[in-house]
Amino acid sequence: MGKIIATCISEKKGTQKTNRHTIELLEDFGIENDAHAGKWHRQVSLLSKEKIDAFRARGAEVDDGAFGENLVVEGIDFAKLPIGTRFKCNDVILELTQIGKECHQGCAIFQKMGDCIMPREGVFTKVIHGGTISEGDELEIIKENE
Repeated sequence: MGKIIATCISEKKGTQKTNRHTIELLEDFGIENDAHAGKWHRQVSLLSKEKIDAFRARGAEVDDGAFGENLVVEGIDFAKLPIGTRFKCNDVILELTQIGKECHQGCAIFQKMGDCIMPREGVFTKVIHGGTISEGDELEIIKENE
């Protein structure tokens, strides 16, 4: 069981996401008003709070959303879960579609720190069923593919 720590969006691609505290997810589209929403497999990105905290402990000054993550979640190590895993938060159901991504070389975090955790630790999901997610809500794994 995980806990939602931050819900972040950016209205333009290439900009840092900011915490909106509550977001609306649309079935097979993504987060309302987020630049990365659309009919594709990377509709919502998730990152573990513990991985962000470990990166901060190395001297990085990063706010929630700095890595481009939509959801910061405490208590789940996403990168260890298989593709196809499903998560439930309130009425929202998300399905894990991709682990990590290629980071663009101009990433401000990489330039400052010489590293970025999103390519290894971030995961992407598709919205199977929409609804609202707010900070403090619980996220549970409801199906883990073997």
